[in-house]
Amino acid sequence: MGITRDRKRFREVGEQRREDLAEFISHGDLGGSGPDRIRIPIKLVDLPEFVYDRREAGGVGQGQQGQPQPGQPVDPQPGDGDEDGDPGEEGGEHEYYEMDPEEFAAELDEALGLDLDPKGKRVTEEVEGDYTDVARAGPRGTLDVDEFFKRGLKRHLATDFDGDYVREGLFVADADVDDVFTWARTKRIPVSRAWIVDAAAELETELETPTSALDRWESFDELERELQMEPAHARIGREGFRTVPFRREDERFRHPEIIERRERNVVVINVRDASGSMREAKRELVERVFTPMDWYLTGKYDEAEFRYIVHDADAWEVDREEFFGIRSGGGTRISSAYALVAEILEEYPFAEWNRYVFAAGDSENSGTDTADSVIPMMESIEANLHAYVETQPGGSGPNARHADEVERALGDADNVAVARVGGPEDVTDAIYEILSTEDGAEATSEPREVSP
Repeated sequence: MGITRDRKRFREVGEQRREDLAEFISHGDLGGSGPDRIRIPIKLVDLPEFVYDRREAGGVGQGQQGQPQPGQPVDPQPGDGDEDGDPGEEGGEHEYYEMDPEEFAAELDEALGLDLDPKGKRVTEEVEGDYTDVARAGPRGTLDVDEFFKRGLKRHLATDFDGDYVREGLFVADADVDDVFTWARTKRIPVSRAWIVDAAAELETELETPTSALDRWESFDELERELQMEPAHARIGREGFRTVPFRREDERFRHPEIIERRERNVVVINVRDASGSMREAKRELVERVFTPMDWYLTGKYDEAEFRYIVHDADAWEVDREEFFGIRSGGGTRISSAYALVAEILEEYPFAEWNRYVFAAGDSENSGTDTADSVIPMMESIEANLHAYVETQPGGSGPNARHADEVERALGDADNVAVARVGGPEDVTDAIYEILSTEDGAEATSEPREVSP
């Protein structure tokens, strides 16, 4: 039982110790994976087993009658690996750890210190949420009684005044309507002149005496000393809320909040130089950078579409299989690719799609094409991120100027990244440089600790 349990434990350890993610990206076989399933080799561990002790020593329990004696060679047994047969007839069985793009993206975030937070753009659904919005019209059953009451009360408190107190102003000696109106305004009483005119007319009718003859108070100061104006809230508290004149304009009706559900979608345009100078080593570096980024963005977004463009002096669209292998013998004019990028992106409005444009090559370009055409086109094409990856094994070539020109012109833009890859060891740094630019973090040239 102990051997069986230990053997199972050793096998579980072996399955957990898959190849380091960064090592896999830089040196592993990317071709064994598909767009929806990434296969990472499991590191093998030696399982415990019994071996024959060949020490030349006697002792109790030595075999007799045909059994091997100490120091004698042991004949090979069936299954020991020495059977007849041609070497290499059958392939060995290898084990892989499989992950989907979502898991790959999460692990790459952790391994490289990325934190890309995709934004939803295209509205896929509108749903009704809680009844938190209000409007002036609606079914009677949705009348917001609390809001109706608060609005009516607030308006009433702002416009109400103590009418009896204002009428007393008409009893000030020698005071006319204008005098009372001016006095009321200095007291911040929200009364209109027309109201005072009507009040004066009522008093004259009631008392059969002109208001100018009424002299109950010698001055407004005396009136203020002898009488106190009753505040509106005190009057409402005494008379009850039924005295508050609610109006139709105070009505508010509850409506459900409209919630837009947006799909996190992205279109990625991958561009590669396919001219004669892009030999196999350079093409492999492009694949090592672009393939993990495709997996990563597939895992980050709800919907991801990928388009592939290759170019020499002209540009044309290809499928994924052709993209990494195709090679031409022509020259190089990078602007031809960006013209095709702009045409393709017309199918993906920037208001509805997240857009990435990733280009790669050996930085060689014809004449002044970079300054005259490519850089203005990169500035005019709206995208979350423009990236250029220079692949120059062993260092930059004498005619490799494109990356430097782009960096000088657009290096300060927050949606432009330039990365250089001289060998597999630079791949993860290039991926970090590109993706950390999009997520708003500042790329750093300092070494990063990559977790195994």
